[in-house]
Amino acid sequence: MNITFLGTGTSTGIPLIGSNHPVCKSDNSKDKRLRSSVLIEWDDLNIIVDTGPDFRQQMINCNCKRIDAVLYTHEHYDHISGIDDLRAYCFRQGSIPIYAHKRVIKTLKRRYKYIFDINKRYHGAPKLETNEITKNKVIKVFNKNIIPVSFKHGKLQVFGFKFKSLAYITDLKKISQTEIKKLKNLDILVLNCIRVEPHFSHLNLEEALELIIKIKPKKTYLTHISHLLGFHDEVESKLPENVFLSYDGLKISL
Repeated sequence: MNITFLGTGTSTGIPLIGSNHPVCKSDNSKDKRLRSSVLIEWDDLNIIVDTGPDFRQQMINCNCKRIDAVLYTHEHYDHISGIDDLRAYCFRQGSIPIYAHKRVIKTLKRRYKYIFDINKRYHGAPKLETNEITKNKVIKVFNKNIIPVSFKHGKLQVFGFKFKSLAYITDLKKISQTEIKKLKNLDILVLNCIRVEPHFSHLNLEEALELIIKIKPKKTYLTHISHLLGFHDEVESKLPENVFLSYDGLKISL
């Protein structure tokens, strides 16, 4: 299994448009972050988690030729707004199954009516098959079992996903002990960490490190990062052993 970090930034990306913040002016490629998304290569399957506004460029960057399924964490713009660019894959391979909470599916159908309305569907729109994710029910993606992990992003429910010994958790602020138990015995945990100062709907650095201690993965990669966390190299040099900052284009094999 491989995980490729397609984007590791928060909703604005880095650099923030028009910002004179030093991180936004950095020449280090690791300080330039597209919106958060990952590609999971699991045997012969390519699974995408979230299609944000940078999705097209991310697919070009990683030279991904096929997508077998898309999982959505939640319905915020920075996680869904690249959905139309799935059309390039549908042109070649036919319909693609997508998986999301029923609330998210409802939102997608409302915002992108031209994709999902059978009677008014635009001819060139991507062909997508919707599948509902339910808390505590294993997701069957072809012959693979994926475990959904439910938590709160502010007041909004969000799903993360466990792929065998890899878990991808983003936009988390609060998580129950019951859901934490699902995250035991991980080789790799991917976890959001937006900045140093507290945030109303995301983990800051202190909170992320505290949660990592509870979960005890072998390695953790932080993602969904804003410029306010600091320079990549400086921050990573101060992190505990086996905790790292992810960066766009990073590929890890399990």
